[in-house]
Amino acid sequence: MTKTDEIAGHTLVRDAAGRLEPWTSWREALALEMRFYRTCPTDHGYPRFVCETFLDAAWNPGSGRSDIIPATQNGTGILSYLKYYDFTDRKDPWLLDVAMSMGDYLVRETLTPGGGIYPRFTRSTGLRGQFPLAADSGSQSDRPYEIEPDKGGIAGYALTLLCEAARSRDPIRARRYLDQALHNARVLAANQQPGDATRSPWPFRVDYRSGEPRGPVSGNMSFILRLYDALLELEFAEFRTPRDLLWSWIGRHQLVSAASDGALFAQFFEDHDTPTNRSAWAPLNLARYLLERRAAVQPSWLDDAGLLIDFTRRNFTHLEFGTTVCHEQDEDPQAWGGVNSTYGAVLAMYAAAAGSRSIADEAHRALNFTLYSIDADGRPRDVHTNPAAGGWQEDAHTDVIHNYVDALRVPAP
Repeated sequence: MTKTDEIAGHTLVRDAAGRLEPWTSWREALALEMRFYRTCPTDHGYPRFVCETFLDAAWNPGSGRSDIIPATQNGTGILSYLKYYDFTDRKDPWLLDVAMSMGDYLVRETLTPGGGIYPRFTRSTGLRGQFPLAADSGSQSDRPYEIEPDKGGIAGYALTLLCEAARSRDPIRARRYLDQALHNARVLAANQQPGDATRSPWPFRVDYRSGEPRGPVSGNMSFILRLYDALLELEFAEFRTPRDLLWSWIGRHQLVSAASDGALFAQFFEDHDTPTNRSAWAPLNLARYLLERRAAVQPSWLDDAGLLIDFTRRNFTHLEFGTTVCHEQDEDPQAWGGVNSTYGAVLAMYAAAAGSRSIADEAHRALNFTLYSIDADGRPRDVHTNPAAGGWQEDAHTDVIHNYVDALRVPAP
């Protein structure tokens, strides 16, 4: 057997035309992975994958890695566990328990101190083993006192959804989730700028004490938009103006950018700080927003989603084992689990809306590819080139499950 005969230890399965097929069904792979995550030990009352970013397949923290990414990891994790909970007809209360553990961790352990320009705001990065995170615990490419405003949007939106899901289980905890989401949104609104053709409404990074910015463009604006929308649906009318201003900037500047160089989709990932480093994650998640909201937000929603997908295809796709897959950013050519499953899910949603069987097929092949990173025991790898299971928990697990659920819910075109 040659290396081209397998992916992540699985022998490749192909159809009669040579196209990549899954090694098992998507549903079974997800069930295997969830059974494996049920075995995760706890630290300080949290499943270890909630408060650690780098873990091996035996749940040991990654050697030499003390950095964590709490907001993205647990924000997307809440989305994954809530979606899978609904997808499995809410039969397993453990799924909601884990989502609530993620919410508890975000609310109790990850906030900035009470003073400064971004007080008690969800942190983008930190250091493992701190409960709560220390004031100067910024890590990866964040400086010690820096936060990333867009990550507060991810966490806030997830906490808003979690409040609704948890209300009947524990109304006091549910209210804490909503209170933190409201607080994040109010801090964001207080610091929101109009933005223009060279700057987003928030910088990518900011010193939470002084407000000193670093990086004029933050590509991920769709989750702050989602946070505003969710709170407006709960009748917090104070977010109408900031939401409309943000949407205006997206329509006037960011979407236009996707038709050219995509400069306004620069900067998303916590471990990079090149100001011009564009990502695939941000335009794909904006496309998902449009595909979910449709004409309620934009008459040209389908064309605009197509524009964002075309931009992603031009700049961030390549072939692996004869399959088109998506890599995450200009500075990283690997098809990590989070971004490639995002690509497959958003492409599947677009294919259904556009009635395109060829695009649906491309979406499924991309998702089949990432499925190979889950082994027969349910242990995922963050990227197929990792020699062993484990790695970044976002790319291995928390930002993967919800994408398969979205794709499984999409009717075939």
